[in-house]
Amino acid sequence: MEEKLEKVQVEDAFAVKYPSEIVAVSSVDSGGIPNALIVGWSMTVSGRPPMIAVAIGHPNYSCKLIRECGEFVLAYPSTKVVKEVEFCGSNSGRDIEDKLAECGWGSVPAAEVSPPLLAGCLANFECVVKDRIETGDHATFIGEVVAAHRNPRKLDRLYSFADGRLGPVRRK
Repeated sequence: MEEKLEKVQVEDAFAVKYPSEIVAVSSVDSGGIPNALIVGWSMTVSGRPPMIAVAIGHPNYSCKLIRECGEFVLAYPSTKVVKEVEFCGSNSGRDIEDKLAECGWGSVPAAEVSPPLLAGCLANFECVVKDRIETGDHATFIGEVVAAHRNPRKLDRLYSFADGRLGPVRRK
């Protein structure tokens, strides 16, 4: 049976992809002050060596920091850090000196890179930037995973919904 598809604007097609995964990306400035950004565009791009790509809008402060530092941590937030995710996703590190301290998001020193690991996340991946691709209004950073950490607690993954809500995906 042939399926009929409706041609729509790109934004209308994007609207049906929810719930969507989000990730937190930590970075540091030249003085070692951490910053965290919440993004929706990331993916695994290689298994050997393990590599992750994350797309960050050019105007974002984190884009500048990752370009300068050459490292980042990508973390998968749980429902335990909704308040922190909302804060870091709606405030810029240009305006707040230490976003993690300001919102109380706990962090742990990373083993191999300068940016910190983020508490309350299912997993954290320490990455060293191996390449950067300019993709329109974003820079896509490709990082080689040099260390990985998994939270031993059973946590629910945090997703973004079409109406702007954050929460877990409830399976029926």
